Amino acid sequence: MNVMEEFAHLDGHDQLASLLAAGRQPPIGETLSFRLVELERGRAVFEGVPDSSVLNPIGSVHGGYAATLLDSACGCAVHSSLPQGHGYTTLELKISFHRALGAASGPVRAEGKLVSLGRRVGFAEARLVDGKGRLCASATSTLLVFPIPVASTE
Repeated sequence: MNVMEEFAHLDGHDQLASLLAAGRQPPIGETLSFRLVELERGRAVFEGVPDSSVLNPIGSVHGGYAATLLDSACGCAVHSSLPQGHGYTTLELKISFHRALGAASGPVRAEGKLVSLGRRVGFAEARLVDGKGRLCASATSTLLVFPIPVASTE
């Protein structure tokens, strides 16, 4: 699913809001069983329940699961603030792991917030908490913002 193609006539917030209204999720969320649950301009919240498919060999949740939720929350916080015809990609993601995720973590929640947005670069931060509201990981992200070329209809 390419949101930019399907909803190219909308700004970033309205693209993501259209997905939510339709009950659709980006493919990565389907793959890792997490979903976008809240959206405002400059803010995006994802929730998921880590299961056995995301465990590492020692039985804890792989750090990549937390990183993906944090990257998604940061990215969509920026996406929700973009004008029509623009996209983004992560340039840098810095993560701090505060507490391990495991079977007892319950549902996790990653909340991303826009810090600042310029013509070419956006900055966002996110926090991941477990089912008891304990901070498990946090991230800051730098994202490249760029215009999306309009596809020719000829």
